[in-house]
Amino acid sequence: MEVFDVAKSRRRAAKNKNPRIFTLEHANRTLPLVQRIVADMVRQYKKVDALEERCHIRRPSVSSEAQAKLCRQYESELEKLRELSAELAAIGCEIKDWRIGLIDFAAVREGRVIELCWRLGETQIEHWHEVGAGFQNRRPIDETFAVPATV
Repeated sequence: MEVFDVAKSRRRAAKNKNPRIFTLEHANRTLPLVQRIVADMVRQYKKVDALEERCHIRRPSVSSEAQAKLCRQYESELEKLRELSAELAAIGCEIKDWRIGLIDFAAVREGRVIELCWRLGETQIEHWHEVGAGFQNRRPIDETFAVPATV
């Protein structure tokens, strides 16, 4: 039985050497679809997270049949999360935080790859950061920000 591992999922995504490159306009146009998927992912992650410990830590007060049922439910919910993750990956963006729905879109700025940063609840992409810099280092997109379509 595989435990859901966010770090492992990120490492797998990082192995993709040719990420899809978005313009700011294109990334913003994808947001209605991305928002629906990410909202579902956040809800699904909460279900998986709540079931994970209960499934993997055997409690004497729980019968083996009840434990097996719990683990089947966990596997089913985990598979739904994987499917949502695959949908998001097919669009070309990457989830950075499953709990809050933090997403990055690869883009190019001044000849280098950067990440456009969006969080569930925001109406459009308004921030960016250097690759790997993370949410805490995001910077606002202002009128001087331009993202060409190619690398």
